[in-house]
Amino acid sequence: MFPAPPTRRTLLRGALGLSTAAALTACGGGSTTARTSGDVTLSLWTHDPGYEDFFRMGIPEADRLTDFRYHLDVTRAGPGDLVTKLLAQAVAGRGTPDTIGFEIGSFPRMLRGDIAPRLLHDLTPDIAAVPGLKEDLLPARLAPYSKDGGLYALDSDTPMVVYYYRDDLFSKWNLPPDTATWEEHAELGARVHKDHGASLCVVSTVGSDAGQVVQSFQMLLYQRGGAFFDAEGELVLDSPEAEETLRFLCEGLRTGFVIDISDYYGAAMQTALKTNKVVGLPMAIWYKNYGLVPNVPEQKGRWRVRGLPRFTKGGGVTAALGGTGFGVVKDKANTEAAVDFLLNTWLTHDGQVRRFTETGYLPTRRSVYEDPALNATKDDFCGGQQLFKLYRSLLPDVPAFYQSPDQSILFDVLAGNLLRAYRGDVSPRRALQQTAADYRDQAGR
Repeated sequence: MFPAPPTRRTLLRGALGLSTAAALTACGGGSTTARTSGDVTLSLWTHDPGYEDFFRMGIPEADRLTDFRYHLDVTRAGPGDLVTKLLAQAVAGRGTPDTIGFEIGSFPRMLRGDIAPRLLHDLTPDIAAVPGLKEDLLPARLAPYSKDGGLYALDSDTPMVVYYYRDDLFSKWNLPPDTATWEEHAELGARVHKDHGASLCVVSTVGSDAGQVVQSFQMLLYQRGGAFFDAEGELVLDSPEAEETLRFLCEGLRTGFVIDISDYYGAAMQTALKTNKVVGLPMAIWYKNYGLVPNVPEQKGRWRVRGLPRFTKGGGVTAALGGTGFGVVKDKANTEAAVDFLLNTWLTHDGQVRRFTETGYLPTRRSVYEDPALNATKDDFCGGQQLFKLYRSLLPDVPAFYQSPDQSILFDVLAGNLLRAYRGDVSPRRALQQTAADYRDQAGR
């Protein structure tokens, strides 16, 4: 017997902020006759064709491990559009997917009110039912998709932030690749800029993409030990760690250690990489596949990866940036089948190994980091470097990332104030104070 579907009032209240709220007309969960075995066609929504390929390849394993024989009906759209469509379809009472991938920056909309517990299946009991699984999953990658003790999506990755550098130019210019601290690295970077016109760090300044602007700052802030929100979703941005991090980037821009690029993926970055204006940068592990390889394939074999230099005053040697959590819509005929499919493709040891080898996304289970085959993997783009061994060593320093339903407000106001600080229009301290004030004014808390 399925519990009652979310009420129209609940979803409308939770969907406040959607410009389409006025168009929402009804709600309901569709068929309530649960499928428990046999052929099933799952409706899967995702923004990334790589996930579609992964899940299609996982069907034989899921068929073998469950009572179902799976088929997939896949819909692709932008990350934000998927959430908007999900909420609209839920209120309409039909057309919701069985499982959906939430890009991490889009998931906070599900945290508003009680949307997540009303609309998504709580995966907590399913995780607990598998011996040892709960203890094996990395808490840092459960935090972004949790609310009030419930878990509403399973992350695709442990997207550590690492330092990429051009090994050939570091050798040619007699630069040490293993500076211990960011402060030493900044001094080195100032000399590199003076002598060679190159930079060892990047910040994004594309005004139309607040997320990218914020990410440049976010990576180092979380490495330093700061955060945007705490576990209760309360703003904790205005901190000594945040001021130190922002001042570090502002001073780097003035010495040339840091270069401002319109965005990490477009023509400006490609030109900077090809002309050796950028010879090192901190970024998430997925940037090799989605930033470097597409932009500078001819530089194959010249790049290397290391952990981030430490900040003298504290913090770790990595952070985390990005991720996509797959959740299951509750109270549908295919809910049980979708949960089984997710657990038996996404979370098995073999599935997590396959996900890394096929997509480059790191496991979210601690035990998979001991897999001998993964640790023996060599990366041709990085000169045969055994990157997985490096990632395993960084694992203890991966920080949790807590989200707030008002995160988009923070990103909008923070991006503007970061740009003002980068330009020297305001001090780092003033930029953070103004961000906190703007956020509280707009979020009402």
